[in-house]
Amino acid sequence: MYARMATFEGDPAEIKQMAETIKGESESGPPEGVPGKEFLMLTGRDSGKMVGIVLFETEADLQQGHETLNAMSPPAEAGSVGRVGVELFEVAVHAKA
Repeated sequence: MYARMATFEGDPAEIKQMAETIKGESESGPPEGVPGKEFLMLTGRDSGKMVGIVLFETEADLQQGHETLNAMSPPAEAGSVGRVGVELFEVAVHAKA
């Protein structure tokens, strides 16, 4: 399993709005061209930070999803929120309670 982690920073109110927008959009599944299996969003609403983590089954899926997501921009309502980093990982442990 593989993971793509994107970090965003901006005004805390805009982080909250962006998280709500993405939450609504994610209910219908991943965007076209992103063969992700799981999605997590972590927000530090008071700090103005947000991390999005997408899990992929294969390295090829990770590369395809990474290319698609890199081509996307934050929604218009994100305002000052910008992506400050993207990292790709191999998942060493994936445990569920």
